[in-house]
Amino acid sequence: MTHSNRTPDTREEAAAKLPALHVMMVMGWEYTAPAQALAMRGSERGVVLLPVLRDWLSQHRFSFKGKDYPLSPAAIDAVIREVAATGLSEGLLAANRALYVKLTKGVTVTEFVDGQRTSVTVPLIDWTDVAANAFHVTEELSVERPAGLGRYRPDIVGYVNGIPLTVIEAKRPVSSTKETAMVEEGISQHLRNQMGDGIQDLYAYSQVLLSISASGGKYATTGTPKKFWSIWREEEIAEAEMATIRNTPLTEAQRTALFADRAPGDIQGYNALHAAPVALTEQDRLIIGLLRPDRLLDMAHRFVFFDQKMGKLIARYQQVEGTKSI
Repeated sequence: MTHSNRTPDTREEAAAKLPALHVMMVMGWEYTAPAQALAMRGSERGVVLLPVLRDWLSQHRFSFKGKDYPLSPAAIDAVIREVAATGLSEGLLAANRALYVKLTKGVTVTEFVDGQRTSVTVPLIDWTDVAANAFHVTEELSVERPAGLGRYRPDIVGYVNGIPLTVIEAKRPVSSTKETAMVEEGISQHLRNQMGDGIQDLYAYSQVLLSISASGGKYATTGTPKKFWSIWREEEIAEAEMATIRNTPLTEAQRTALFADRAPGDIQGYNALHAAPVALTEQDRLIIGLLRPDRLLDMAHRFVFFDQKMGKLIARYQQVEGTKSI
């Protein structure tokens, strides 16, 4: 499909997905190509970036009798087994809750130091020092469905220390339909993906889900019914600061990584779009407000709840702002 200079490129790629990846990369997410992510996952059934998690765990030190020690290879393997065990036989929400406990409280393993046995609780995420974590973003994450039903491919997945915490569906805005219709379509895809015949292996880990469509967007968490998906209103980060993020160019290395597997027309269109300052969209505000690394960790750690009656909940922006102001 060719586009004249006068016709805006309204495909998902140009209108929603590339701008989302751009903003995430400017905020510190490292782009990982789909093929590279697949190699790290080991298979289309696996969703964890194993080498990233292994590398992060290898940097952890535990104290024993006043001295610090690295984790043994056996302990690292034990933690990875715990993280990889989704527990989906109990159902998606139960699996998600069990993994959330591991994410927030760590995984306890047995270590031996000079023949002495000790229990070590190993964190999977450093919730206090954001910069101590590894943030990777990939796209078109092909995940195998059960019973040979094929694959689903969420548009964008964000990883913290190799664990998929955020999943994004990016839809192209269509002028002939309401903007909200495309955001709703993205939400429907998330809900379909979470069904038993979908890709629950991925959603067992997810904490923040987004459906974006250039000028619109909503967020939720795993298990949120369609009617409770919410908009985000940013009240802390100034418009000027968000505009600066949106208009910060990617480095040469970032651009090379992002466009290595794309058609030449994609980078030309992208360069043309960024030849002048780009106006902020609701999509940009949502991504900056929720997926700036410090914001994502804060939302996942402090504003996600499990309720006996309501299931899993994520706070709305009014609740987040109210809590912070208190």
